[in-house]
Amino acid sequence: MVSAVAEEKIGRFKGGKRHRVVAVSYLNTKPLLYGLLRSDIQEELDLDLAIPSECARRLVAGEADIALVPVAVIPELPEAHIISDYCIGADGAVATVCIYGEVPLAEMTTIFLDHHSRTSVMLTRLLMEEYWKHEVTFLDAEPGYIDQIKGTTGGLVIGDRTIGLDQRFNYVYDLGAAWKEHTGLPFVFAAWVSVKPLEQAFVARFNAALEAGMAHLPELQLLLSSPHPDFDLVEYFTHHIDYHLDDGKRLALGRFLAYVRKSLGKG
Repeated sequence: MVSAVAEEKIGRFKGGKRHRVVAVSYLNTKPLLYGLLRSDIQEELDLDLAIPSECARRLVAGEADIALVPVAVIPELPEAHIISDYCIGADGAVATVCIYGEVPLAEMTTIFLDHHSRTSVMLTRLLMEEYWKHEVTFLDAEPGYIDQIKGTTGGLVIGDRTIGLDQRFNYVYDLGAAWKEHTGLPFVFAAWVSVKPLEQAFVARFNAALEAGMAHLPELQLLLSSPHPDFDLVEYFTHHIDYHLDDGKRLALGRFLAYVRKSLGKG
């Protein structure tokens, strides 16, 4: 005899197909992924992990239906729907999106741009233009570029690779903190985006799974091992990453995307 719950699950997928989902593979996504993987909704997903730029590429190329993507990709999509009230954001210093250097930023002549994220690259360009008002030559980063950050050459580094770099370089410029000082707003680095409208019932289940993951954040902080002896996971998850896509972040997103569209010649 099939239970009512089982019948609901069977009915949900009868004749249907799983949603192709790709998400950022960094430490800051762990609470969100924890929620998805512990929920029944995982049965509706083909979930894969990748660096931010690859998540963006798959969504643009039509190789994913839903992705946790750097928000700078949104103007490149023919159709974009932000489907969740959860994101990767910050209200001030984010700790893992920074420009590093041996000299002050005002003395830098070139800056490597981390190829992992379009959002952080565009944010760097915006802040150099509007906030720091300092002209430099931007260089496309290639594997191993962190070792080339020396002299008057700085480098944008994002994600887990930033951990421990504050002890290696004398000068560190946190892009989340700089954006906050420049605009007074929080920032959205990545959001859950689909390329077509989704059923409201699915979106509700998806959001409920993410919410459940966030509810388990206190225990996750104990279960996850720190990637560096001096990196405080509790501090990072509770004081640097802000997951709620609230009104302030939506306002900030509009401000940032207007700059992106203008840079792309679409605004």
